[in-house]
Order: sequence, then structure tokens, then C-alpha cells
Amino acid sequence: MKILLYFCMFLIPLLVYKLLKNFEKNIFITIICSLTIIQIILTPKLCIDSALLGANLFITKVFPSLFPFLVISGIMIDCDGVTIYSKILGKFLCKPLRLPIECTFAIVISMFCGYPLGAKYSCDLYEKGIINYKTCQRLINIASNASPLFIIGSVGTAMLKNFYIGYFLLLCNYISCFIMAFIIPADNTYISRNQNINLSFSNKNIGDIIKSNIENAIKTSFSVGGFVIIFSVITNIIKSNIFFDIAIKNVTNILQINKNLIEGLLLGIIEMTNGCYLISSLSTDIYIKIIIISFLLGFSGFSIVSQVYSFTYKYNLSMKKYILRKFMQGLISSTIAAVLYKIPFLNLSMQVFSNKYSFNQHVIMLMLFIIFLIVPFILSIIKKLFHAS
Repeated sequence: MKILLYFCMFLIPLLVYKLLKNFEKNIFITIICSLTIIQIILTPKLCIDSALLGANLFITKVFPSLFPFLVISGIMIDCDGVTIYSKILGKFLCKPLRLPIECTFAIVISMFCGYPLGAKYSCDLYEKGIINYKTCQRLINIASNASPLFIIGSVGTAMLKNFYIGYFLLLCNYISCFIMAFIIPADNTYISRNQNINLSFSNKNIGDIIKSNIENAIKTSFSVGGFVIIFSVITNIIKSNIFFDIAIKNVTNILQINKNLIEGLLLGIIEMTNGCYLISSLSTDIYIKIIIISFLLGFSGFSIVSQVYSFTYKYNLSMKKYILRKFMQGLISSTIAAVLYKIPFLNLSMQVFSNKYSFNQHVIMLMLFIIFLIVPFILSIIKKLFHAS
């Protein structure tokens, strides 16, 4: 009987895939939206509460950090900040990543501000003619990271109750991004370009620049807010659905894995923040939690993918490549976390920081380890740069 059940579980998705393969995309989307509307009608309280939860998350957590960064970054771009950053950090930041130095601004924004601003400013550089299509397609994956504030503050400190784990996850995320820069084929056409580019920036006064960037920031922020709210609703609908619960139980019985672990992983693939929270709240071994959360931070989830698509769609950039590469980055990030965690110095098995060690001692030791890890790499880069010059 169990064999028949497993066979049906395999056969039904296969038949559904074959059926949907012959469907037009619009028909499939219409069916999904219709089922979602029916679910909203049947469970209005769940959907309203989910929407309010998403709205509260956006207003209290996302908007206060996103809006100022958008305004200030936009002003810097209009005031030729791209060229200034390129001259200061370009050779040291972009050359090792095999990118034009003009990409410096997008990478810096991605490292400090996180999803989805790296993709936005990558597209802005392409729209202004600063980088070409192939470079932009590559840059949206390299300049695509979770913000340090989210990883260290929200995930490490708030969820896992250990901010050292936050720094550890941030390190894994950055290393995986760097590895992806070597995996993704580079476009070398920029080498022959004239580096002394003269960009046609607007001659508007500072008042007009601030006004236009505030308007653009409001539009972008509320667009991101819309994604946060709708995916909050979708995630909770899926989570409360009886078919999802049955599927999770069957997968759990087959793989003999914790039900909540699989649920957190699947929901995290849809929406990263919710998935990280579900995984962090489990009583599972911290080693498993770190590996799964590291994957989610590297992959980002379909909520972030949708936000990225809202910036890239008009430039005909391939989202299939973007999603595949982000999935690959997630796997690399989780592998790095699994390996580095086994290093005795980085063993973070304590879920709560012990008071018998001082904060300064641990910070100094962690920084020394990171420096020890990256010094050989930095020296090799400097040697190549001087050799190239």
C-alpha cells in the first residue's frame, strides 16, 4: 500500500507538469490567481491578518531603512558618485570580481543595503549606458546579497540569539558571492573601453535632484512593500493549507526528517525572512540551522526574486539565469557554512553568548581570523594589479 502511495505521489506531479507544459502561461497564472481568490474568500480573517502582518513588517522594518538609502544613493548617482566611487575603490573591488570599475557603486550598495538595491542600481548603470547588457546580467547576481543589518541584527541577534552567528553567516554569504564571480563567465569587452568616461548627468540644481529622488524612492519603496505584503499573504495561505500539510507529512515520512524543518525550508524558499524565523525557532541542532539559513540567505527566496524582476523586466534580462545562479549561490553558501563551522575556532554551538568572555576579546579574535583568512588572497590581488599596471 505504501509503495502505491509513493508511486501516486510521484505520478501526479509528473502528470500535472505534462498538462501545464501544454498550457499557455496566461492560463496557468489565471488558474493560480483564481484559486488564491477563492482561498481569500473562504478564509478572509487569515488573509487580512497576513496582509496586516506584512504591512507592519514593511512599515516598521523595511521602509525606515530602505527609503533613506534610496534617496541618498539616488542623489549620489545624480552628482556623479559612480565615477567618484570607481576611481577610489574600482581597482581593488571590481578587478578581482572581473567587473568594470564602474560597477563599484552597485557592489558597495549591495554589501551595505542588501536586497534588492544591488539589482536596482545595476539596472540604473545599464540604463545610463555605463555598462553593457552582459555585464548587467552578471552584475545583478554578484551585487545581490542580504544586508549586514538583516543577517547580524535580525537573524543572528534576534532569531538565533547569538550575534557571532550573524557575523559567521555574513562571512559565508560574502565568500559565496565572491566564488560566484568566478563561476559566472565574465564579459571582457569592457577592457578596451576608455576608462575616463564622461557621463551625461543632469544639470538640475540640488533641490530638483532631491525632489526627484524622493519621488523615485517613494515609488520604489512602496513597490517593495507591495511584494512584502502579497508574499506574506501567500506564505500564510500555503502554510495553513491542508494539502500542504499532507504533502509535508508524506515527505517527512519518506525522508525521516523533522516536519518543521522541511516546512521552514520550503516556506523560506518562497519568502526568506519567514523561513529564517521558522528555522531559528526549531529545537534542531544549531549546525543544521546554520546550514539551512545560510542557503536561504544565499538564495534569497522568490519574494526577493520578484522584487528584483520589478527592476529588470524592462531590460529583458534573463530571470532564469538569475534564479539558477542564486540557487547555486545558496548551495555554495551552505557548503561553506558547513565546512567553516567545523573549524574549532568558529564552533558556535553555544546558542547564547557566555558572559565569562568579554566582548572585545571575541571581536578581536574573530577579526584576526578573518584577516588571516583573506590576507593571502588580498596579497595575490595586489600583486596581479601591480603586475597589470
